[in-house]
Amino acid sequence: MDRLVYVAMEGAKETLRAQAANNHNLANASTTGFRADLSAFQTRAVAGAGLPSRAYATDNSVGWDSSSGELAATGRDLDVAIKGEGWISVQANDGTEAYTRAGDLRVDPSGILMTASGHPVLGDSGPVAVPPHASLMVGGDGSISVVPLGQEAKTISTVGRLKLVNPPATDMVRGPDGLFRLNTGAPAAADATVRVVSGTLESSNVNIAETMTNMIELARNYDLQVKAIHTAEETAATGAKLLQSS
Repeated sequence: MDRLVYVAMEGAKETLRAQAANNHNLANASTTGFRADLSAFQTRAVAGAGLPSRAYATDNSVGWDSSSGELAATGRDLDVAIKGEGWISVQANDGTEAYTRAGDLRVDPSGILMTASGHPVLGDSGPVAVPPHASLMVGGDGSISVVPLGQEAKTISTVGRLKLVNPPATDMVRGPDGLFRLNTGAPAAADATVRVVSGTLESSNVNIAETMTNMIELARNYDLQVKAIHTAEETAATGAKLLQSS
């Protein structure tokens, strides 16, 4: 059978992979602090006998979009957003240090500051513990202050500070859990220049209109690859009939 069918089949498979990455971005268009995945097609020559013009496409991840999402005011004391570049340090499920831009925080029943996805937020010396309080405030430098339960409003106590980091985006990789880490696996150093905005959340940086357009384009490309497979099959069947008649 003509190698066209294999080239088209590979193209259809890689288009489905690109569609999966695109749909993942679209599904996270409303996820706080989400960074869109980037993928691109690459042309590769077909190895083996045949014309040198034979080529097939592969879809590969080329990283993630490091641009910031929009900041939206929520008025909630435990909602924080990074102003500019930087990351919030959290403890991943495997106990390692990881980083996120999702600042929708909460205090669990044991008093540990957590992200909405259930990861303990790290301070200068481990997970941040918040005592019973009447009110809570997060400063621009990540410091966490509370008015202890039963105390007057003027009695303010600092109970911890968010560990804020700012490694180069090129050194960061996204893990299967959606959290980011340094590609060396080592923890990043705290950066005192990173600032946060309280009562605010950062939206996803996914461009919905662009992602929807890309989804339609990939669907059409997939249809073209399937039509090429059918054309190769029909050509092979016609050639076989001609050989039988001769």
